[in-house]
Order: sequence, then structure tokens, then C-alpha cells
Amino acid sequence: MPDIEPKLRNISKATPPFALNKFPKAFIYNLGKELVYIMATKSTYTLEGSEWEEIFAKCVNADWKPSNVGLDDIILDNCCWGAKTVIASTQNIVKQKTVRLISGRNSPAYSYGEDEILKQNPNHIGQMVLNIWNERVSSLRRIYKFVRTVVLVKGKNFDEFMVFEFDTVRYDHELYYFEWNKNNNLKGYSKASDEHCFTWQPHGSQFTIAEKIPQDRVVFKLRQPEKLNKEEVLKVLAYSDDWVTILK
Repeated sequence: MPDIEPKLRNISKATPPFALNKFPKAFIYNLGKELVYIMATKSTYTLEGSEWEEIFAKCVNADWKPSNVGLDDIILDNCCWGAKTVIASTQNIVKQKTVRLISGRNSPAYSYGEDEILKQNPNHIGQMVLNIWNERVSSLRRIYKFVRTVVLVKGKNFDEFMVFEFDTVRYDHELYYFEWNKNNNLKGYSKASDEHCFTWQPHGSQFTIAEKIPQDRVVFKLRQPEKLNKEEVLKVLAYSDDWVTILK
């Protein structure tokens, strides 16, 4: 069940830095500038985890503070974000409806002392996996009023992009059922719709959440710049061998 705030009387509600998916006016242009810089300076078009965290933090004037939990790497006032990147699964990025987000390692063996995982009832293991996730989210919600995840979907040619965010929520295990598949991975499904929602891999304990892309996501295309010539950059810097000091 989503985390819905109860309606209360005479309570001054806190407000987030900005409404969900209503990014600041300059955000998309600042993001475009950062992405073009990457395209112009990197030999290959890559943008992963911590680099995306730092870029998003810069674009919304937040603090980038990488954490072990991975759900609060970006902080702005009473709001924190975890940040994810994925490659588009469709050629036309606008048509993509869902993403699968690697969301940490949840180990029933470590957290609960559970052994012989594959011999256990899948719903029993699924409940443990969700409980571990829920506890991480709860620990952050005791600190921050708003806990979100921001996702950057990268087009296959690194010229089209999609960005969106959603509330990072706890999941009620009673709303899902779990099954082992032929690869001995645990798959979680919604009881209401039979939609695939989670995947958990016993080997490595990787937990993946299938997330629907909201309608108010931002999709944009960038003109690709020419690559900066390495020798010309070094020349502008007036680089010479005396920049190198051999210490040993």
C-alpha cells in the first residue's frame, strides 16, 4: 500500500522542495549542459550511479552525500533522493512504460539467519526480502519528511533521455505473492493484477523493483557535440612533462 499521509486537523504540513516531477525551471537545461559535457569529453558515452547522483544534486542545488543505504545520497532540506540510471529498453524512449531498478542487496541469510533459502516457501522468503527493504525506507522516513527516487533513462544512442521521480515507499507483503522461477530467482507479483513487481536473486541477494513510469515524466533530446581533441585540450592547459613529479 502506498504511503499516504492521513488528513489531520490543526497541523502545519511540511512541504517538499518542489512537487513530484515538477522540477525547477532551469533543471532540464542544467541537466542538458552536464550531459553534453560528458558527451564532449568522454571517449565512450557512460553515465552511472554516483556520477548521476552528483549531477542531479548540482541541478537542483542539493547536497551530494553518498551513503551506504543508497536511498539518501542527495539531500535538500527535508527531502532526500536515491538516484538510478537505466538504458532504454525500447528504441522509441517515449513509449517506454516501465523500468527495472536494482534496489540494493537484501539478504535473509544475513538479516534473519535463514538458511537453505531455495527449500523455503517462496512467500516466506519474499516477506523477509520486503521487510528488509521496508526497514531501510522506514529508517529514512524517521529523518526526512520526503523520500524519493530519481531515475534517468538513457536512450540507446545517448541522445534521448527521460527523467522522472517517485516516492520511495514501503511494500505490504500481504499484497503480493512469490514464486521461484526456473533460474531459482524469486519473482514477486501483485495479487490484484498478477503484474510482475519484484525480482530477488539468492546468489548475491540483488533486489530489483519493476517501476511504472509516470505520465508527467520529462523526455528530451540533445544535439550531440563534437568530441574535444585530447591534444588540443592539453595544449590549452599548457601541459608539459614537468607536471609529473615522480615520488618514488
